[in-house]
Amino acid sequence: MSAYEDLMAFQRETEALGQIAGRLGWDQETMMPRAAAPQRGEEMAALESVLHARRSDPRLGEWLETAKAPDAAGAAQIREIRRQYDRSCKVPGDLAKTLARVTSEAQGKWADARANEDVAAFLPVLQEVVTLKRQEGQALAAGGDTYDAMVQDYEKGTTAAEISAVFEALRPGLVDLRARVLEKPQPKGVSALFDQGAQMKLTRKLAKSFGYDMAHGRVDKAVHPFCSGGGLDVRITTRTSAEDPFNCIYSTIHETGHACYEQNIDRAYLLTPLGSGVSMGVHESQSRIYENQLGRSRAYTGWLFGQMQDAFGDFGIADADGFYAAVNAVQKGYIRTEADELQYNLHVMLRFDLERALMSGDLEVVDLEAAWNDRFAADFGYAVDKPSNGVLQDVHWSVGLFGYFPTYSLGNVYAGCLYQALRRDVPDLDQDLTHGNTERATNWLRDNLQQHGGLRMPVDTITHATGETPSHAPLMSYLEEKFSNIYDL
Repeated sequence: MSAYEDLMAFQRETEALGQIAGRLGWDQETMMPRAAAPQRGEEMAALESVLHARRSDPRLGEWLETAKAPDAAGAAQIREIRRQYDRSCKVPGDLAKTLARVTSEAQGKWADARANEDVAAFLPVLQEVVTLKRQEGQALAAGGDTYDAMVQDYEKGTTAAEISAVFEALRPGLVDLRARVLEKPQPKGVSALFDQGAQMKLTRKLAKSFGYDMAHGRVDKAVHPFCSGGGLDVRITTRTSAEDPFNCIYSTIHETGHACYEQNIDRAYLLTPLGSGVSMGVHESQSRIYENQLGRSRAYTGWLFGQMQDAFGDFGIADADGFYAAVNAVQKGYIRTEADELQYNLHVMLRFDLERALMSGDLEVVDLEAAWNDRFAADFGYAVDKPSNGVLQDVHWSVGLFGYFPTYSLGNVYAGCLYQALRRDVPDLDQDLTHGNTERATNWLRDNLQQHGGLRMPVDTITHATGETPSHAPLMSYLEEKFSNIYDL
């Protein structure tokens, strides 16, 4: 076998073990008995130890020195294996193992603290996570910026300074548009109780309407909705509320966007570095365009209104126009995952600044809740009422995902670019969406972006799909037009 063939054979086994680790994580969120958390932590630590040893195996370095790529895809495979190898060699194996164990245990402690509104119960383990992540970031940075090094795990090729520039360009327009919208009367909301079993039945139908292949996936419930897996096994979770069906519906459509990206990657890349989404920002572009530009469009919500009536009967909204306005209402709220399109990015910017400060040491864990509450009041104009609506609402920090949050807003920016290109190429798309048919839209995304997996770097992936360099301008134009129409600005 050639060095390239040896390299890829070894990597396929590593990728398979990584999928197993992901499945353990899915089980922990959905099926695992709560009291099993300490054992699961040990299991995750043991598996991470094996994975880290493989990802830093000296043979990888030898193969990478001599491997010759057979084509452009092969060159991209080598690029990604080398990037992962270089990263893994910088992180001590004991640190990687300890992080896996601590973050696995921290996840359960976060869930309990959130349920009990008990920040103090969570802070000690969060302090452990932050200390370990600082060590990891410093090892990865090798004298450079710690947070920049951490961002590379989620959005390779970008820096905190570049992200800040995008956010600073977005913020004024978002704040101005929000102020104008909030001066207007709010649309009427739903007024009924929604059977949670019926919600799950409907939400599976909606996932299928966006192309989710249930033969290679499943929909379950979890505290925090997520997508897990890749290739032939891609699973999503959602959550239900008897008072708020939109939480379930749009969490599901959002996670379906992630899942369809994974399911539509060229099968030739299965169990290779190119066989998953290229970055979390690009991944988020898929979930957000499915959820918002398509799922919250006037055309699609007109069809969804009928589906809701069939499932739940009268729920207090008279017609499709009122339903469209309710689905896109801009109003006060605390929860990022439930935020409207206009305010969502402000939630992300808050987290981005706080976690940068945590990683640099400018903010300590003991002061995090106060810093969150102060920043939230400054950005949104009202106080956090309870920890589960504040610093305890997200799972990310408990599992060590520092550097992840900014990719949510990058995903929105990318989605704006993709939607502009989609509308250019499929100008009569609304004719399909009024019947709940997303096929032409999702096929366009599959053909232009999803099938290529990790072949190109993130920005190049968006540029290839749209023909233009990514910019925040299409997103702001879309938001301005949409909410000016809804609120008669």
